[in-house]
Amino acid sequence: MNTSEKISSSNVNQPLQNVDGLSRVYFLGIGGIGMSALARYFNKKKLTVSGYDKTETVLTKQLEAEGIKIHYEDNIELIDKQAELVIYTPAVPKEHKELNYFIANGYRLVKRSEVLGAITNSTYNICVAGTHGKTTTSTMVAHILKHSGYGCNAFLGGISVNYNTNFWMQENVQPQSNKKNVSVVEADEYDRSFLKLSPDIAIINSMDADHLDIYGTAENMEQAFIEFTQRIKPGGLLLSKYGLKRAADLKASEHFSFHLHNSNANVYASNIRMLNGSYQFDVVIQDYEIKDVVLNMGGQHNIENMLAAITVAKYLKIDEDKIKKAVADFKGVKRRFEYIVKQSSATGDALTGTVMVDDYAHHPEELRALILGAKQLFPKKKCTVVFQPHLYSRTKDLADGFAETLNLADEVILLPIYPAREKPIEGVESEMIANKMNNSNTKIMGKTELLNWLKENKTELLITAGAGDIDTLVQPVKEILINKNKL
Repeated sequence: MNTSEKISSSNVNQPLQNVDGLSRVYFLGIGGIGMSALARYFNKKKLTVSGYDKTETVLTKQLEAEGIKIHYEDNIELIDKQAELVIYTPAVPKEHKELNYFIANGYRLVKRSEVLGAITNSTYNICVAGTHGKTTTSTMVAHILKHSGYGCNAFLGGISVNYNTNFWMQENVQPQSNKKNVSVVEADEYDRSFLKLSPDIAIINSMDADHLDIYGTAENMEQAFIEFTQRIKPGGLLLSKYGLKRAADLKASEHFSFHLHNSNANVYASNIRMLNGSYQFDVVIQDYEIKDVVLNMGGQHNIENMLAAITVAKYLKIDEDKIKKAVADFKGVKRRFEYIVKQSSATGDALTGTVMVDDYAHHPEELRALILGAKQLFPKKKCTVVFQPHLYSRTKDLADGFAETLNLADEVILLPIYPAREKPIEGVESEMIANKMNNSNTKIMGKTELLNWLKENKTELLITAGAGDIDTLVQPVKEILINKNKL
């Protein structure tokens, strides 16, 4: 019997209805972006929170600074043996000593998705799903609610630049008041996690094939999104991108569609103008219009994400002026079209100096939106993309799509595949993508080789992309670009 079979058959993994009455919680994989949001929730509730992760990161250091005890060695002597609840991520390998100790000793052991479902059982839930776009959109929704004073709990899959966190809690919601206790939740399709949630409002940005190691086929994955909409509460609202495959099967009491500029959608943008790396546009929501919205974030796909967020805010009857001020103040999400270097020329002008954008993009369609968005904003700059493929299985399944999308760049540098939770697959390397490309200006490099190459070669519009550890290169690359500019 493997570990997952043990867990599913264990009497300690029964459905979790609520998290009331707990005092000690332990996390296996506490440094994950979704896990860390839950750790922050329990820490905010004054529980004793501790956990394990494989490596120390900026995020785990922040958690430790907030009072959470973390260790980085798989050692049962270091765990909290008094923990009443152990939360684990599916990325933890089945041979993990701590995991097997908890199983063998009958601890209450649950996945992150179970806990998130239990926490939000009693709140008004805005759940944002999609194979891409969900992190940015959920952060936009949560930001508008917080900035406007409406308030919300936020469980995000990225770090909000405005607040430098992936979690915050709604304050002072009294049961006798008319104010809703609202949770904004990133609804993750990986491992079917989003099927533990119960939305009052659901957003679906995209349903492109991904996680085929879990779903097997694109059709199975689409079916999971259909099941997600079936979990919307009676009287609830669904917002889905116009033109989604199987859109007719997505059901809710109310169903609005949104699109960047297609006027057949219920919600769309018009009169889009570009302003030196930012956008100004009008929002059309059926017969209603909001004029001159300013978004200080690159990529037209982010206008589309913001359309969904603005529609939610209007549905909640937030004042138009408050919405516009919140959107203008939105600083983005770390690693989502994040400007690392924007004004590096002697004149401080992004249009003449080097621009560096960093993004979490790890799916062909995410990469496509990223590259096209950057090239549209800076059309005269040579576009160099540094991409780190994430997972052997995803690279194998989507190699053709990656190759086609990366051909959009003027120059491509591929880093070795980041394996994450996977073992190598024979014959699957970054060369698989390179060999399918018709861009002759494509190279494969290691990290040190890349840094040395950047010192010797000029870049104009540099994009770093991927969901692995490519983010550790952002600061050294930034320093190289800035130092070169001073010469």
